[in-house]
Amino acid sequence: MEQLLAFAWLGLALVAGKLIRKRLAFLRSLFIPASIIGGFFLLLLGPEVLQRFTGESFELISEDTLRIWSGYPGFLINIVFACLFLGKTIPGIKDVWTKAGPQVALSHTIAWGQYVVGLTVTALVLMPLFDVEPMFGALIEIGFIGGHGTAAGLGDTFRELGWPEGQDLALGVATIGLIAGVLSGIALVNWGVKKGHTRILTNARQEQEQIETLSHEMVTIEDDLLLETQNQAQTPKPPTKHSQKIINIESMEPLSFHLAYIGLAIGVGAIILTALKWMEKTLLVPLGMPELFGHVPLFPLAMIGGIVVEKLHHKFFDGHLDRELILKVQGGALDLLIVSALGSLTLSAIADAWMPLAILIITGMLWTIGVFVWLAPRMLSDYWFERGMGDFGQSLGVTATGLLLMRITDPKAETPAFEAFGYKQLLFEPLVGGGLFTAVSVPLVHTFGLITMLVVTSIITLFWLFLGLYLKKKTTSPPT
Repeated sequence: MEQLLAFAWLGLALVAGKLIRKRLAFLRSLFIPASIIGGFFLLLLGPEVLQRFTGESFELISEDTLRIWSGYPGFLINIVFACLFLGKTIPGIKDVWTKAGPQVALSHTIAWGQYVVGLTVTALVLMPLFDVEPMFGALIEIGFIGGHGTAAGLGDTFRELGWPEGQDLALGVATIGLIAGVLSGIALVNWGVKKGHTRILTNARQEQEQIETLSHEMVTIEDDLLLETQNQAQTPKPPTKHSQKIINIESMEPLSFHLAYIGLAIGVGAIILTALKWMEKTLLVPLGMPELFGHVPLFPLAMIGGIVVEKLHHKFFDGHLDRELILKVQGGALDLLIVSALGSLTLSAIADAWMPLAILIITGMLWTIGVFVWLAPRMLSDYWFERGMGDFGQSLGVTATGLLLMRITDPKAETPAFEAFGYKQLLFEPLVGGGLFTAVSVPLVHTFGLITMLVVTSIITLFWLFLGLYLKKKTTSPPT
């Protein structure tokens, strides 16, 4: 019965979030998803807020419900990541690099640099003054680019490493980053229009009209718009429904068939993770190496499993998986994940660390804005503002933030921004932004130490930085 009540609360929260968003214009202008609003709606009704004011005797949401919610993110994040590449056309690495090499370099520079600035400010300021954990420095990339899903999905990892409040802090970073990404992104669009950096928007009125149009669309067709835009941007040159043959399923419901594939992807990921753990314990631990894969969550391997299953599908079946259906399952899982994670948030953890958290967030924002303003025009040879805006939005919020900002600067997809962004994801998501390194970053800092990981991430950041500058110089240099 308690499981059903817990799920019923999530349904109520999502509907309430949708209604609240419909009524409050400022939430629409910030493009805040209904799932986040619903999550905070549950937080207000729970013991962290309402019960503190009404006393211990009044309990609207029970501790058992909170315990059930806390277990959802670790399960649902595997569904979200297993869906990333299912039903998607996966081109060769050469094609991806040809079309989006500079974009790949820029996005990686931002992401790895967030680790560098986070670990640096943690070592020089936050640890001496506030006695925070060394792992604190990894929260920028986890919360900003990884977003609420990744932050919530790492809950078990944080607990295993003896830092359970890390999940609450990462969710706080993700929430602030989402809002800051939209606000600072719109401010940068204003700046770009005034400075003449935008190629499509030529005046502030066009920009404001596009923001108002998107805000209205997000009210009426919020989920479909996000899924449609994500499908357009993340699948390079997708065939139309008339030219792409969707697999014909007669023996079971199409939804059941696609859920089976998602389960297979998670299963393949579990096999890979189990094999890595076995190899580590058998070959490395006896040599004195510390255990790492025991702290690695399943979800980044579920993403790899999705790629494997997608490849195997074409060997046994004719026709493509229905990408739109996969995206709807992914979106539903992400909504439930976010609302359950925020509903079970522990505010005391954020309150106790608000000062170091604020310093960390401001540092991460300054780095991300600085890279966009200074490096994007030096790395991207054409339409740098429109293309860079996607990476900027993703680096302070989530993929949807980047897509929305690109929709503002390039409403009719007249520039190569969407195509380049889509190709870039194929060489970006498997590693950072919720990928493999994002998942292992906290265990790596815990296992090998802050200084070691600061050196490693600095070297990787410099590699992508100089590669991006080299690629720009190569594409703009006159032929000999």
